[in-house]
Amino acid sequence: MDPVTAVTIVIGLVVSAVLGTGLVRSRAQLSHAERDRELEVAAGIDSELTRRQHELEARVDLLRTNAQGEADRTMALAAQALAAADQSREQSAQDSRRSEDRRAQVEIEVASMRTEVERMRAEVERMRDEARRREDRIAERESLLATEAAALGARATEVETRVADLAARGAALTVREASFDADHAHALERIAALTAEQAKAELVASIEATAKREAALTVREIEREAKDEGEHRARRIVTLAAQRIASEQTAESTVTVLHLPDDSMKGRIIGREGRNIRTFEAVTGVNLLIDDTPEAVLLSSFDPIRREVARLTLEALVADGRIQPSRIEEEYERSRLRVDEQCVRAGEDALMEVGLGDMHPDLIALLGRLRYRTSYGQNVLGHLKECAHLAGIMAAELRLPIEHAKRCALLHDIGKALTHEVQGSHALIGAEVARRFGEDEDVVHAIEAHHNEVEVRTLEAVLTQTADSMSGGRPGARRESLEHYVERLEKLEAIASSHDGVEKVFAMQAGREIRVVVVPDVVDDLAAQVMARDIAAEIEKELTYPGQIRVTVVRESRATGLAR
Repeated sequence: MDPVTAVTIVIGLVVSAVLGTGLVRSRAQLSHAERDRELEVAAGIDSELTRRQHELEARVDLLRTNAQGEADRTMALAAQALAAADQSREQSAQDSRRSEDRRAQVEIEVASMRTEVERMRAEVERMRDEARRREDRIAERESLLATEAAALGARATEVETRVADLAARGAALTVREASFDADHAHALERIAALTAEQAKAELVASIEATAKREAALTVREIEREAKDEGEHRARRIVTLAAQRIASEQTAESTVTVLHLPDDSMKGRIIGREGRNIRTFEAVTGVNLLIDDTPEAVLLSSFDPIRREVARLTLEALVADGRIQPSRIEEEYERSRLRVDEQCVRAGEDALMEVGLGDMHPDLIALLGRLRYRTSYGQNVLGHLKECAHLAGIMAAELRLPIEHAKRCALLHDIGKALTHEVQGSHALIGAEVARRFGEDEDVVHAIEAHHNEVEVRTLEAVLTQTADSMSGGRPGARRESLEHYVERLEKLEAIASSHDGVEKVFAMQAGREIRVVVVPDVVDDLAAQVMARDIAAEIEKELTYPGQIRVTVVRESRATGLAR
């Protein structure tokens, strides 16, 4: 039971006992009046006691509440104390475990250090033993060296003695040799009838002549090796460039065929009294040929650009159906502008294809005009692009500026765009045009020298010539008429047959190689070599041809026997 509650009960019992005793004694002694008064007093006392009891109960409740709060605080403090004790015990346990782990680690490290100390101690002992052995060996060697030094001292003394003896004998020999040389020289002079200076001069001249001959042979061998190496590298570079290039070919034509929807269109093209055809030819500068070919007319002109403009004009007129002089002039102007735009676009595409830029716009337009120009069946713009690629490949092999070589090769035939308008060689015309449009002087020189009209001075010009020959001389690149082809083959065979001792001549590979079969009894091996060189020289002198022609002289000896 709570102590406060017990105290309250005891006080209540005591007060009740006191009041009961007093009331009994009063009832026995007092009268009724007094009893009433006493009852009033007792009632007042009861009320007072009740009030005091309530106050006591309130104070007891307050005390109980305070005691309960104190008890709760005490319990809370006890719980905190218990929690702190538990935490302290846990921390202590963790510290204990850490200490155990640290102690184990320290023991492991101590064991490792002891092992290392033992190993080092053993190593020190081993090194000490090795040092002692080395000291013993050194002492032994020192003793041997001392013995050998004593022996060497004795031998040195002996050698010094012998050297002194040899020096004395050498001096005597020198005196005798000088006397012998003088006698020998006098004897040689008497026998050869020459003095020593004359003999020395002849010996020097002989040695000098031998050295010159050997030097000449060495120089000739070096030149031969350099020539062979140069030819080998040149063939490799040219072959590599040729293998990496494959281009189209375009047949040369001075006539364009335009197909018509029907033959009635021919009369409309001619017009009343030939008015339309005369206007068309006067405006375009192209001959319009109308014959019996069904549904087709021919446009003829040596200027490919004029022919292209005329073709576009006639196509537009035929498609529209209205053919009259005013319409011809309108369509001609429209077609001319269209061809100019196509030329500029073709020039820009060519620059992009070969990887060049920064060129004057007028020069680009001239380059694009070569799209409509052909030479021996080969499109000139395609030829220039092919030359640019070839020159770039060869320049890369020779460690030269690639773009510079490509520029020279791309522009070397630019003058062909103006040969219909300007008199002169296309090489010189192209050089002047390139110079006027601000091209580099090396590029101008490569243009003007690619046909040897100007002496070649730069490597880029040589590469331009090589690329031009490779592009124009490769099989299938260019075409020629059948008459020219047959005439050239006959001329080649005639040149080879004109030499003595020739039995047969064969023109092979479209005239690019000649096989000459000679009579072995008349022409020997040396004469066969001379004949091949002479035939090649005559061909170079008398014929004009693209590329190169190989001359092979065949000399064959046969011996036949019959067994019966």
